Amino acid sequence: MGSTGRTERLPGAAAHPAAPRGRGPVVAALMLGMALAALDGTVVSTAVPQIVGDLGGFAVFSWLFSGYLLAVTVTLPVYGKLSDTFGRKPVLVTGIVLFLVGSLLCALAWNMAALIAFRVVQGLGGGALQGTVQTIAADLYPLAQRPKIQAKLSTVWATSAVAGPAVGGLLAGYADWRWIFLINLPVGAVALFLVLRYFMEPARPAPTARPRVDWAGALCVFAAGTLLLTALVQGGIAWPWLSPPSLALLGGSAVLVALTVVVERRAAEPIIPGWVWRRRTIAAVNLALGALGLLMVAPTVFLPTYAQSVLGLGPIAAGFVLSVMTLSWPVSAALSDRVYNRIGFRRCAMLGICLAMLILLAFPLLPFPGEPWQPALIMLLLGAALGLFQLPLIVGVQSTVGWSERGTTTASVLFCRQVGQSLGAALFGAIANGVLLSRLGGGSLDSVSHALENPTTLTAAGADGLRRAVDAAVDHVYVGAAAAAGLALLVLVLVAPRRFPVIQDKGDV
Repeated sequence: MGSTGRTERLPGAAAHPAAPRGRGPVVAALMLGMALAALDGTVVSTAVPQIVGDLGGFAVFSWLFSGYLLAVTVTLPVYGKLSDTFGRKPVLVTGIVLFLVGSLLCALAWNMAALIAFRVVQGLGGGALQGTVQTIAADLYPLAQRPKIQAKLSTVWATSAVAGPAVGGLLAGYADWRWIFLINLPVGAVALFLVLRYFMEPARPAPTARPRVDWAGALCVFAAGTLLLTALVQGGIAWPWLSPPSLALLGGSAVLVALTVVVERRAAEPIIPGWVWRRRTIAAVNLALGALGLLMVAPTVFLPTYAQSVLGLGPIAAGFVLSVMTLSWPVSAALSDRVYNRIGFRRCAMLGICLAMLILLAFPLLPFPGEPWQPALIMLLLGAALGLFQLPLIVGVQSTVGWSERGTTTASVLFCRQVGQSLGAALFGAIANGVLLSRLGGGSLDSVSHALENPTTLTAAGADGLRRAVDAAVDHVYVGAAAAAGLALLVLVLVAPRRFPVIQDKGDV
């Protein structure tokens, strides 16, 4: 959908109807919900030794992460459509309740299989939290004020995701790993109370017909997403990429994707409507943020290994090198409205991703072994660049649709970002392992990290060779991340309209 003649100039606040009373408590609830969803994506990582020591199941512990990720990702489109059909509040309340029930069950788990199953329940709630929180934030604020609330949510998300491993390690080391899940209960209860007490959706015209839920489409989306993400998450780890399990999962997901398209075309109210991909603005943002999910794997997954293996830092210091990105990202995002008000959403995002691409390409130029401040500076600059890229796209795409389409649109954007992240983990993991294989004649990042943690098993020359191999592997990953940034730029140039067709705020909350 090209430019319709409507400009991107921000409407004044007066054009927006009065916000609901008690907006402050609602924002607090949204931030608590976002923190819960983000924290539980990473909080388990440092507690794995204690969990495995208590419950066993070392061979399948990776599903503590994969199960949660799968449930969050594949339910995003479903919750987005349900929030457009039945309203935001019932979906958000359902998500919080599911998340809390899952957290309590996780704390009571008696073996690894039960814990994995209950993590999936948590993920079913987390999917509702992620998508609905972002949608309500856009509903509550007019376009001129959305950068501030989105910057707050970005800060909460980034801080919680980075702090997750530290929180998990502290609770597991000084209390008990079950407190990782029990701590969610009071926080979630406060969020639930605030939503029930203060969040009042405005009355909408009664539908002329009874809302119809596309349960067949929801099941197809869930099944296709589960098979695809399982193939991406487990491929190359649980089994080789060209093994029968990988081929079966990829083939099955392709068949289910085709079936999903057929079912959705025939549905009266499809879970993933065709307009999500027919409208150029939404399609471009979906693809661009999918590329963002892809490139974010480089710093979040591989930089800590680089900091510990190449620079010789401890886990806390390595986490700091990564966490500096969370300082510049929200600041840049909060100030991005001063840029896109002047040059437009598309050009602001193009500026941000161009800078990100150059910064990512600078990483392989770092000296070996280098100083910790050097990658930290790169991450600080990368956060600033990505703040200029992501937030204008989210605010812009949410502003091109009305209330009845905003949940579906937001969910589609987040879904594509999550799928990009899963694809990036698989792709860059294969690249890193390939470089290590060529440099060392065998091995993987896991085996390298284990070897470097036990230096007595290595000669000085062997340790130096391993560090150089890891350095080369991570350099290649960052080049791949720069290529993903280039892909996002190409999408914005070729697919996105020059001006986003912004809708005035008259129909919003």
